[in-house]
Amino acid sequence: MTSRTTRAESVHWPAVAAFVLIACALAWVVVLPLWLGRGLAEPISTVLLPVMMFTPAIATLVVTFVMKVPGPGRRARFLGLWPLRPAKRVVWLMVAGWLVPPLLVALSILLSAALGFVQLDLTFSAFASQLEGALPDGVPVPPVGAVVLAQLALLPVGALFNSVFAFGEEIGWRGWLLPALRPLGTWPALVLSGVIWGLWHSPVILLGYNFGRTDITGVLFMIGGCVAWGVLLGWLRLRSASVWPAVIAHGSLNAAGGLIVLFAAAQPDLALAGPLGVAAWIVLAVVAAVLVLTGQFRRQPALADTASPVPAPRP
Repeated sequence: MTSRTTRAESVHWPAVAAFVLIACALAWVVVLPLWLGRGLAEPISTVLLPVMMFTPAIATLVVTFVMKVPGPGRRARFLGLWPLRPAKRVVWLMVAGWLVPPLLVALSILLSAALGFVQLDLTFSAFASQLEGALPDGVPVPPVGAVVLAQLALLPVGALFNSVFAFGEEIGWRGWLLPALRPLGTWPALVLSGVIWGLWHSPVILLGYNFGRTDITGVLFMIGGCVAWGVLLGWLRLRSASVWPAVIAHGSLNAAGGLIVLFAAAQPDLALAGPLGVAAWIVLAVVAAVLVLTGQFRRQPALADTASPVPAPRP
C-alpha cells in the first residue's frame, strides 16, 4: 500500500481548487439579486434557490471537460453515473437512500424533544394555526390531521421530485469532489467534502436560510450539518460506486426537512432541532459509528472502469 504522502500527492489540487471556486462563485452570482433586494423575501428566491443547486454541476463540467479530470474513458464511472454495478448493491442502496433519511429526521425530532430543544405538539394545533394563516380569508381550514397524514404519505413522492434538483449538487459533491479527494483517505475526503459543501451554502445561510442566523454561526452550523449528512451520503456513494443513491438520499432529506414544523408546539431553534441541527448530528454520528463497527467503510468498489473491488484508502 502506498504511503499517505504519495496518495495525498495524487489528488489533482488545481482541479479541486477550480471546482470549489467555480461552484462557490456561481452560487454567489445566482443569489446576488437577493442580496441586492429584500433577501429571502424576494419572490424570485423560489426560482434562484433551485438554480443555485446546479452550480456544482457546472463546476463538474468545467473540471471534467476543460481540465480533463478525470480523463476521457473514465468519466462515467468516476462520476458514478454508469455502469450501475454491482447492480444489486446499487439498487438496495438507492432504496435505503429513498426511505431512510425521513426516519433519521424523525429520530432527530424525538431526540430534540428528549433534550429539550423542542416541545412536541401531537395535536398539531400550532401547525393548524400556521395553516390557517397561510390560507386566504374565507377559505375553510381542512382537517389538520388529514393534512399531516397527506404530507407524510407524500414524502416518498417528494423525495423523488427533489432528487431532480439534488442531482445538480450531488454530481458535484459526491459525484466528482469526493472521489477526487479520496486519495487522502476515506475519512479526510468525507470531512473535507462536507466542509466545502457547507461553505457553499454561505450566500443563502447569511440571509437567514435554514437557521434564521445571518452571521458566521449560521455558516458553522451548516458546515456541521453538511459534514454529518455528508458522511452518510458519502458512504452511499463509496459503497455503491454510484452517485444515484446519494442523489435520492439528498432529495429525500430535502423532502423531509420540514417535518419539524408539523410536530413543534412553537418555532424551534433549527440549529438545535432542525434536520441539520445538533440533534441530527448526534443521530447521524450513531449511524456512522454503526457503519464503521460493521465494516461498511472497509471495502469500496473501484471508482474507475473496472469491475473488481479495491481496498478502501486508509481511513
